[in-house]
Amino acid sequence: MKKLLLLPLLASVLFTSQASAVENYTMDFKKDTRGLVRKLQIYKDPTWAAKVETKDSKVFYFTSPKSLMEFYYNPKKWPETKVSTSDDLKDIIVTDYATLNPIDAKYAFYVYGSNKISFAGDDLPAFKDINDAKNFLHKNNGKRILKFEELTNGLIKLLNGDI
Repeated sequence: MKKLLLLPLLASVLFTSQASAVENYTMDFKKDTRGLVRKLQIYKDPTWAAKVETKDSKVFYFTSPKSLMEFYYNPKKWPETKVSTSDDLKDIIVTDYATLNPIDAKYAFYVYGSNKISFAGDDLPAFKDINDAKNFLHKNNGKRILKFEELTNGLIKLLNGDI
């Protein structure tokens, strides 16, 4: 009986801690904040904004999820970050295209092949909710919905016209 009473309490505590962790994500860039990869001002199109925070609390912004993934797969290309591998990253955050809220990039859904483009060109709008991603895909001629682990370096090169 005691176990049954503790189960809802435990579930409540776990849900609350997960929800509050999500609420702590911010996109607190300023007007002069520029993306690491393309050096463009983030505030000009915050719909696509993305950022990483390193384990030593450095923050780097990106003009889009695609630009973030360029860095993710080849961080040594930007030695000023002192990031060697993705293991050096604490948080990877993208903007939910539907709500404009910052979300954990590793749990987002990305639409490939839509007619919406960012400053970086063909890109991958991110969504927290799979239904928002499906609606976007259908309304904007998207081809496929991908999870974070499906965003390969080859896909990013393809989007950039490098393949």
